[in-house]
Amino acid sequence: MTIKVGDKVPNATLAEYVLTATDTCALGPNSFQVADAVAGKKIVLFAVPGAFTPTCSEQHLPGFIAKAAEFKAKGVDEIWCVAVNDAFVMGAWAKDQNAEGKVRLLADGSGDWTAKLGLELDLTAKGLGVRSRRYSALLEDGVVKILNLEDGGGYERSDADTLLKQL
Repeated sequence: MTIKVGDKVPNATLAEYVLTATDTCALGPNSFQVADAVAGKKIVLFAVPGAFTPTCSEQHLPGFIAKAAEFKAKGVDEIWCVAVNDAFVMGAWAKDQNAEGKVRLLADGSGDWTAKLGLELDLTAKGLGVRSRRYSALLEDGVVKILNLEDGGGYERSDADTLLKQL
C-alpha cells in the first residue's frame, strides 16, 4: 500500500553522515528513528532514486538547497532528502552539493523505510536495484499533509518550487 495524504509515516531507522560534529551528533554516520525525528516538527521531505545521479544532482537537490531559506520562512523546521543509498554516499553527496545546514541528506540504506511507505522503484533492469520513487511531501508531526508523487523516476511535480507554492 502506498502512503497517502492524511497517513502517519511509518517508523524506521534512517542514517545521516554528519559532516561537522556537535554535542549531540558525532562525526560520521548517525542513526535515528523516524518517529522521534518527526515528532512536533514540520518537515519538507523529498526522495530521489539515487545520490550523484544526473537529475538528482543537477536539479532536484539543488532546488531544495537554493530554496531552503524560503521553506524555513514558511515555518518548516527541517528539509530531508532521502535515498536508498548508504550514509557514506549521502555524506559525500551532501559535501559535494554544499547541503550542510540547509538540507539533511538521509540514507535509507536497505530501503526499509521506502518499502514501508510503498514507494519503491525497481531499477534492477538498469543495474541499480530497488530504489525510491521520486516524490516530495510536507509532514506535520509525522502526518503527510502534501504528497507529490512522480511516475517512475520522472521529474515533473516533486520540485522545490511546486512544493513551496503549495505551502
